[in-house]
Amino acid sequence: METPSDRHAYPAHWEADVVLRDGGTARIRPITTADADRLTSFYEQVSDESKYYRFFAPYPRLSAKDVHRFTHHDYVDRVGLAATVGGEFIATVRYDRINPQGMPASAPADEAEVAFLVQDAHQGRGVASALLEHIAAVARERGIRRFAAEVLPANTKMIKVFRDAGYTQKRSFEDGVVRLEFDIEPTEASLAVQHAREQRAEARSVQRLLAPGSVAVIGVGRAPGGVGRSVLDNLKDAGFTGRLYAVNKAFPEDLTEVDGVPAHRSVLDIDPADHVDLAVVAVPAPYVPEVVAECGERGVQGLVVVSAGYAESGAEGRERQRELVRQARTYGMRIIGPNAFGVVNTSPQVRLNASLAPEMPRAGRIGLFAQSGAIGIALLSRLHRRGGGVTGVTGVSTFVSAGNRADVSGNDVLQYWYDDADTDVALMYLESIGNPRKFTRLARRTAAAKPLVVVQGARHSGVAPTGHTVRATRLPYATVSALLRQAGVIRVDTITELVDTGLLLARQPLPAGPRVAILGNSESLGLLTYDVCLSEGLRPKTPRDLTTEASAADFRAALEEALADDKTDAVVVTAMPVVGEDSTEDAELAAALSAAAATAPTKPVLVVHVELGGLAEALSAAASTGPNAPSRPTPATAGAPEGAPRLIPAYPAAERAVRALSEATKYAQWRHDAAEPGKVPEYDRIDEAGAAALITELLAKDDDPRGADLDPEDAAALLAQYGIDVRRTRPAPDPDQAAEAARALGYPVALKTTAPHLRHRPDLGGVSLDLADEGDLRRAYADLTERLGKPAELRPVVQAMAPRGVDTVVRAVIDPAAGAVLSFGLAGAASELLGDTAHRLIPVTDRDAQAVVRSIKTAPILFGWRGAAPVDTPALEELLQRVSRLVDDHPEVVAVALEPVVVAQTGLTVLGASVRLAPPPARDDLGPRTLPVAY
Repeated sequence: METPSDRHAYPAHWEADVVLRDGGTARIRPITTADADRLTSFYEQVSDESKYYRFFAPYPRLSAKDVHRFTHHDYVDRVGLAATVGGEFIATVRYDRINPQGMPASAPADEAEVAFLVQDAHQGRGVASALLEHIAAVARERGIRRFAAEVLPANTKMIKVFRDAGYTQKRSFEDGVVRLEFDIEPTEASLAVQHAREQRAEARSVQRLLAPGSVAVIGVGRAPGGVGRSVLDNLKDAGFTGRLYAVNKAFPEDLTEVDGVPAHRSVLDIDPADHVDLAVVAVPAPYVPEVVAECGERGVQGLVVVSAGYAESGAEGRERQRELVRQARTYGMRIIGPNAFGVVNTSPQVRLNASLAPEMPRAGRIGLFAQSGAIGIALLSRLHRRGGGVTGVTGVSTFVSAGNRADVSGNDVLQYWYDDADTDVALMYLESIGNPRKFTRLARRTAAAKPLVVVQGARHSGVAPTGHTVRATRLPYATVSALLRQAGVIRVDTITELVDTGLLLARQPLPAGPRVAILGNSESLGLLTYDVCLSEGLRPKTPRDLTTEASAADFRAALEEALADDKTDAVVVTAMPVVGEDSTEDAELAAALSAAAATAPTKPVLVVHVELGGLAEALSAAASTGPNAPSRPTPATAGAPEGAPRLIPAYPAAERAVRALSEATKYAQWRHDAAEPGKVPEYDRIDEAGAAALITELLAKDDDPRGADLDPEDAAALLAQYGIDVRRTRPAPDPDQAAEAARALGYPVALKTTAPHLRHRPDLGGVSLDLADEGDLRRAYADLTERLGKPAELRPVVQAMAPRGVDTVVRAVIDPAAGAVLSFGLAGAASELLGDTAHRLIPVTDRDAQAVVRSIKTAPILFGWRGAAPVDTPALEELLQRVSRLVDDHPEVVAVALEPVVVAQTGLTVLGASVRLAPPPARDDLGPRTLPVAY
């Protein structure tokens, strides 16, 4: 944190680390009075041309008055930000609030003039674009809504920065200067630009780690053994195509090489003409800071820290981890780890095995990410071996074991895989999700292009694994899992399912539907497969028994016939071993199945084999030319590219095969639905400005930064701004006032308690319905107070009766990790106990609203179960979308609960509502690009 400037407290929350276009990092922070020397040094390194573009005249140096003006800010009307690398400025931006005449002003003026200056050596890295995002967020926080900038016509780079930002601009030309004016409220276009830049930058930062031209292993022992020496040996054995260096400060000065690799006591001793792109750090934790500093000075682009002794070891290690990330980012470096297993890239152009895996994985089309080194080893082993489960030659494109993921996380790797031509399927083992909101956004985009299969460990422990710092979530695991599935993530429960599903998706096309043909030489195995298909939600046909006498030709003919059927979307072949059968028979059957599968390249084929080791290998050999031949199916399209090998996955159990097929079928349906996304409709009776004014007024009543619950009248008034009417209630502190309230509302009425322990609990007798007259009301009042307590405790109210219908509950909440979530279910203890609630991320589209109403198990009650009349579900869907709009438009609305909502045959009635407001966060995931804070 820096020292404060001249008027307002230093806004530490404006500090941020960002990834630049080339994959390096920079720190953005407010400029302070202590930056005078840095500013002067920075300006001296800027070319005369850039200075001219900034000041419209020759300006060789800054005067003392200039330096004072550019380092003294009030952080409200005058703000300056700097991008720094290594603690030194590489770019600056500032805004000055102005009035309509262009003169300095204070609030409520909502326009500001903005200007940039980027050091020539760092132009083209996207620094100005990142600074524009951050200065715009700062300005919005300070009540500024519009920027103005004057730029010389020749300064095309800066004009392009403004033009490409996605804001709607007004451009004019006067006195030889281009004047640009634009609103800085985020728009769909500006957010799209921001996310595209974020993806390119973060993908590039991971690419620099996975495809280095040179690697230095720091901590290499002279004798075989030890972590550093093992990594060096693995790099050599894999055939790394770049340069290698062995580094250890304990090397004798006359030592020139280790096992043929150039040896140095420090990365600083490596020939300056040779770039060092990646450093693998394998020294004890206390020595890592010195190594990081030397790597930073040497210009190393990234680090893989396999050293342990960080957050996984306790509070002291956690602080050591924070400092590691801060130090690395100071030099613009990204980190995998600490406590990492390493990284692998099987591309023939790279052949990188900078990991503790003693064997280079087989090359293939699967990207693999694991937070746990032990699980990473298990996954690599299962994908590599040929027997004991799903087998074949489908291998790995890239592998990342992030360890404590203090910096590079699964989100970064997803950004890389999104447009990586060598990866068709992404498999992830996650023990925690540091930013579920961002992960969901990235997963949705990735899943639209290629399958993403995830298994989450430690999901029932309730705490993050040691070494992982994540945002606390109030949502249960099942809810988070459901939200991920809505984003296209294929959620599985075990490592075995992860591999089973991943290999099917890597080898076969996506099924067009749930219709499954089953054929094989065992009636029992076919029936078992049939039952499993039903359990998994598929639509199997009656199994076809070829009998144990079936030959390879019989299998081929039957498979070709099944695939030719227009009413079949996928085929499961079951094969039992025949006593005395040899490997020649296996090869013949495999060739027959592969030939048959080739006749229908758009339909997936799976094999279930029982203790038939030879068939699995034969199926792989039937479609490959060697043990390392990679397959290149494209699951994102209907079938593999022309000429690509058709690998048929073989499973040792029907359950495993069918479960993988079921996941592929659900994913295919998601892809189909995602191709035509829903819309957020425009409704009448929505007054966004009126709601904003009311929220400001209500927040002003309570200065608690945690927010407060609105009283019923204020909650109803706010909801009314979005066309949500809450049926009015009147307090009934005694029988006489209850009768008076009933006369005003009109009979029949309901009498109910609002005490917290009785609210929404009709099973406890706190509600009396259909009270037709004053006599009924007074008797109900007496009974209520006699059974449950005094009126002061019960807080009874009277409410006009609503039309009969189905009682439902609609809620929305801002979860600190997942973001804004809408929930829906039927009211009552049974639904709560069974967890029968559906969830969707906000904003909710029309299709989302339809799906959420139909996705609960008790949905048939809404559509005429057991002869009852269907209720007005379109009205319910509209209500869901109105609540979604309210929460999406106003981040101050952190919780809404409508309970009960009675949905009748025509229309609905909201009988109870609560709303909680809180000041909006200074920054959220919709703000400018930032790297996670180093926890």
